[in-house]
Amino acid sequence: MTRLDGQVAVPLSRRAVVVLALASVGGLMMLVWPLLLRVQPAERVDPPFLFLALLPVVIAVMLAELSQGGLDTRVLAVLGVLSAVIAILRGLSAGTGGVELVFFLLILAGRVFGPGFGFVLGVTSLFASALLTAGVGPWLPFQMLVSAWVGMGAGLLPRRVTGRAEIVMLATYGVFAAYAYGLLMNLSGWPFLLGIVVPGHEQTPLSFDPSAALAENLQRFAAYTLITSTGSFDTGRAITNALAIVIVGPAVLTTLRRAAKRATVVGTTV
Repeated sequence: MTRLDGQVAVPLSRRAVVVLALASVGGLMMLVWPLLLRVQPAERVDPPFLFLALLPVVIAVMLAELSQGGLDTRVLAVLGVLSAVIAILRGLSAGTGGVELVFFLLILAGRVFGPGFGFVLGVTSLFASALLTAGVGPWLPFQMLVSAWVGMGAGLLPRRVTGRAEIVMLATYGVFAAYAYGLLMNLSGWPFLLGIVVPGHEQTPLSFDPSAALAENLQRFAAYTLITSTGSFDTGRAITNALAIVIVGPAVLTTLRRAAKRATVVGTTV
């Protein structure tokens, strides 16, 4: 039996950890495929839509494996409430100017309830918010996966850090997560929004060129990211995360830890 407070709400068996790691690597490959591909200049490249369509399957497999150990009904209740709250917060903030009140609560919940819970919450909350805001589209599986990584990462932060140092650590992680989320989401849409360089057709200097070297495509993508989101949406999201964690983080952590003490989970953990 494991305590929720400071430990895990979703039991992680060794097999679950392996599946989660492998599936995360697979999901990451689906995000970074433009940087791994290189063909001859005369060859035409179409995005691997079939490969990308497997992403929802990968997410489903990970969720199924994480729930294999059994979820306490009280854990499910907490998960449902937090998913609903995050969905409402996303609808209220809507990401205008980078002000997005989604990730600070995801980070705090992942911190209290552990990496497995943080992963599941990232998936369910982004899915619920997409339904609430009519934001369902081909980008949704990527948003769910990257948000799941944000919640999981918060649960993997050092447990011995407490007090003010904990708030500083979480705020710093919130800044990092904001830029990482923006970077990965930009990468997922970069070849589709700007197009792929095709021989004989004019494209922008920021477009993905499958015949170019990795360094050149990295420069193209870096310029694209800096222009489109780093100085605006990502920075706004980072500031929002940090301020929210510093201002309301202590109170939210206390509330979540009180809720955590009222539920226990039976299962094998690593």
